[in-house]
Amino acid sequence: MEGRLSSLLFYFYLTKLEEYIMNNIFDKVTFKLLLATTIREKEDGYVVNEIFTRYPSVQELLDVTEEELLQINGIGKVKAKQILSALKLARMNPCPVESRFTIRSPEDAYNYLNEMKYLSQEHFVVLGLNTKNEIIFKETVFIGSLNASIVHPRETFKHLIRRSCASAIVAHNHPSGQPDPSREDIEVTKRLSEAGKILGIDVLDHIIVGAQSYVSLKEKGYL
Repeated sequence: MEGRLSSLLFYFYLTKLEEYIMNNIFDKVTFKLLLATTIREKEDGYVVNEIFTRYPSVQELLDVTEEELLQINGIGKVKAKQILSALKLARMNPCPVESRFTIRSPEDAYNYLNEMKYLSQEHFVVLGLNTKNEIIFKETVFIGSLNASIVHPRETFKHLIRRSCASAIVAHNHPSGQPDPSREDIEVTKRLSEAGKILGIDVLDHIIVGAQSYVSLKEKGYL
């Protein structure tokens, strides 16, 4: 099967992994090797890449749950438990403290999310922030045309609550390239803002990413 490790490559991965762990090198490279070796998949295979796309930092990866892993195509209960067992062992090793991206303005959020302009479908993303406005995690909540009946506050805020976020920024891209907000965009923004006030997690902004520019619904007065 494409993406599976050959016995020789598995041995190579295992040897490199042992070398990194012995030298207390526990960074993203080590984690990729750890996951690849655990699930017997190539380091650049679909499942490994998808995990790191959803959980790009070491800390996010260490906090992942079985429920979240099961949402990834190609991961069943057995593979999820294997990954969680490997991550449990990883927690016993010293991990480097990663610098976090700080959001001080709508432009900062846009710069962080800039790559969304290349997506061919609409992606609705939530950024969880701590009390210093540092990004704790990034999660794609929904893919497809934005609709107030589909983007439910429950799906957005469950990630924020689990990670004890102080606030959030939501964002989505317009594949058309034009970032002007639609009626649905405004409705979704207001609905999430109201839910956030009830839950004690402020929605600071909703960024719409276009091909060459962005729109901040906070700056437009909708928040």
